Amino acid sequence: MTVLEQVYTAEGLWALSHNPENYLRRFELSEGMLIEMSPASFKHGRDALKLGWFITGFVTEHKLGETTAAETGYILFKNLDGKDTVRAPDVGFISAARIPKEGLPEGYFPGAPDFAVEVISPTDQADEVQLKVMQYLKYGTRLIWLVYRKSQTVVVHTPTGSKTFDIDDILDGGDVLPGFKLAVRDIFA
Repeated sequence: MTVLEQVYTAEGLWALSHNPENYLRRFELSEGMLIEMSPASFKHGRDALKLGWFITGFVTEHKLGETTAAETGYILFKNLDGKDTVRAPDVGFISAARIPKEGLPEGYFPGAPDFAVEVISPTDQADEVQLKVMQYLKYGTRLIWLVYRKSQTVVVHTPTGSKTFDIDDILDGGDVLPGFKLAVRDIFA
């Protein structure tokens, strides 16, 4: 991950990301600072897709809203001084009640996801992961799953606290996805 020293807005990030020379590059914004993300590993991509598949199946069956895949931008915060925060979880969920009446945006979603899943890579730095969790919670995300392949654990964060689940535990969607259950072992099977 590389942090580039120039202040960007969400609109500036959109323009930069859609410049043909940046076609294969991935970016996020943290308070206006551009963060370049490296491509995900095969196992990371597989785990993210599998989680998205489980979550999307439940959301679709129960008509709860919309799910998104990795690299989908969410504008967590638009700052008056231009120091915007845009994050792209590996899996995101927006409840039906929050989908704009005019339909889904062409650009980034204007708000935090209700539920964000981040598959943690071996190269992810703990302080950067913690900052991302803090930003999600601060700007309205109600459920966050941090998935750790090496330890085969999932750390669940909500506005009221956090808890670690291991391979023998069952995750649930809480009040964000009521009735959703997923065995941790199914993520890593």
